[in-house]
Amino acid sequence: MVEHQDGTRAAYDGVVELYASLFADRLETRPFTRAMIGTFAELVRGTGNLRTADVGCGPGHLTAMLRDLGLDAFGLDLSPAMIEHARRAHPSLRFDEAPMEALPVEDGTLGGVLAHYSMIHTPPEELPALLDEQVRALAPGGLLLVSFFATDGPEPVRFDHKVTPAYSWPVDRFAELLAGAGLVTFARLLHDPATERGFLDAHLLARLH
Repeated sequence: MVEHQDGTRAAYDGVVELYASLFADRLETRPFTRAMIGTFAELVRGTGNLRTADVGCGPGHLTAMLRDLGLDAFGLDLSPAMIEHARRAHPSLRFDEAPMEALPVEDGTLGGVLAHYSMIHTPPEELPALLDEQVRALAPGGLLLVSFFATDGPEPVRFDHKVTPAYSWPVDRFAELLAGAGLVTFARLLHDPATERGFLDAHLLARLH
């Protein structure tokens, strides 16, 4: 796990400005993603617990979006360079350097966790433990919105992501992992690929009971 984290951290540290320039405003052309994040925020507000972690927050644009949608949002990222950029870009928000595998959050205190394409670099054998950590931090009734690349095959597929190796997942397999962590998936959205790789974009919205 440490080797995987070190490689991902170094890769994202090296592309901060380019990554931010490509993705910080990209949701303007991603209506399905905006809709899912908006639904997630509305449901988190409905729990009465507004505290929400944007895990793998990158340059912080989605943390700011969650704040604008009424949540008490903060961002966490493995990359110190990404956190530095996010703090400069959004000085009124809180950003901390932390891996998703060890959230600096008390047990059962979050109303929501957003994982926007931030679990894609986690090796399949390590994903169950990663999901367990998100569940540890969620309060009962809390929500997780996870977005990832989807594949039609029966197994996860490793591919050469532009930053560092990543995995696409069969949607049903990912939903089974969420169930194994104690989460109930109650909404899913699949839509046409946004990249030349041809993977579908997948969004799963799940609740902790």
